[in-house]
Amino acid sequence: MALTGIQIFKLLPKTNCGQCGVPTCLAFAMTLAAGKAELAKCPFVSAEAKAQLAEASAPPILPVTLGTGNRAVKVGGETVMFRHEKRFENPPGIAMLISDKMSDAEINSRLERAKKLQYDRVGLTLRPELLAIKSETGDTGKFSALAGKIKQDTDYSIILMSEKPDVLAAGLAACADRKPLLYAVTKDNFDAVVELARKNSCPVVAKASNLEELTALTEKLATAGVKDVIIDSGSRSVKQAFQDQVIIRNAALAKKNRLVGFPTIVFPAEMTDNPMKEAIIAAMFVAKYAGIIVLSDFQGESLFPLLVARLNIYTDPQRPLATTEGIYEINSPNENSPVLITSNFSLTYFIVSGEIEASKVPSYLLVKDTEGLSVMTAWAAGKFVADALAPFIKKSGIFDKVKHKKLVIPGYAAAESGGLEEELPGKEILVGPREASLIPAYLKGWKV
Repeated sequence: MALTGIQIFKLLPKTNCGQCGVPTCLAFAMTLAAGKAELAKCPFVSAEAKAQLAEASAPPILPVTLGTGNRAVKVGGETVMFRHEKRFENPPGIAMLISDKMSDAEINSRLERAKKLQYDRVGLTLRPELLAIKSETGDTGKFSALAGKIKQDTDYSIILMSEKPDVLAAGLAACADRKPLLYAVTKDNFDAVVELARKNSCPVVAKASNLEELTALTEKLATAGVKDVIIDSGSRSVKQAFQDQVIIRNAALAKKNRLVGFPTIVFPAEMTDNPMKEAIIAAMFVAKYAGIIVLSDFQGESLFPLLVARLNIYTDPQRPLATTEGIYEINSPNENSPVLITSNFSLTYFIVSGEIEASKVPSYLLVKDTEGLSVMTAWAAGKFVADALAPFIKKSGIFDKVKHKKLVIPGYAAAESGGLEEELPGKEILVGPREASLIPAYLKGWKV
């Protein structure tokens, strides 16, 4: 049974250290009780308290990890119905369906697309994560061979799809170390598939024909001690599947119903034969509220928009996209190259670096961590000022790379030039353009 905020507070260390992100332990207890924080954020909670608070501190939608290592996919862990309330936590995994009825040529073609279809955008690599291997023949040998091939030829996380325990076991034998998702445990195969999941420490999908049957199945899984669960309500019409997603999310968050507090899996691939319509349906489920989305195929014209939509929806609205702090070398700079500095707001970085690249002038660009704020906003917030910039510049070692002592600051931060010259004795602070579009002309007049 969930604990109240006061009950949780009694078990916390009461240090009011603020390291959890809120100012007091009482406030943290209230956010825990509301399912809007994780107990792991408290660095001083005791092991005994952790045990007592485990259920209360778990997010309403439990997190589940598929796969292993750097390519593991974490889904679930959600705490809100709407992104503006806080943020969405873990973006849905996107899977391509591969059947054991397909020809070798078709399988190879799909795997090749899976390897190639990835995109660089605002400093991030966008790509799908999952391959769903479906047994349509019922042949254990073919299924096992296909699972082994996908494991060997790709680094994707894997979904094994069959309701026959012997087929799942055959596929699992070929890729058990990848910790694939087992699709699916049903009321008819419950004991055998649960045993496979337990023995191999794999997550499972609970599949039912309706929500009532689904809750009975998840309750049975909980009794059996199976915690890594993803749920499939069985709906394959767009309207009913959408309604199920909303009902499940609302029941878990608003009504604290733990029996549906799991990530979901949806199948746009089974809702239409039209690839473009499938992409639109998938985009809907990115927003409302799938944990895994299974597509019939990966094609660039539909996959890229989906990946961008997912990026936008699952970006924290309270924290802008940011570039890593450091020194960026553009156009192969040397010891005579100019040194410029800017903030780490991704849009600022890409505009400034793009203009420097277009100038064809070899340059160094220092990027200061301003928590994702633009130069003007960071300056106004005291994050792009002399006493914040100087320690970073010294620590970066940039003036060990060049023989001159000049640093170009953005025109919008011109007021910091005097303070920087005081903080950086012997350095010459130059005020650059206010607008990035003027950078190429400015750099072409650069002299050491």
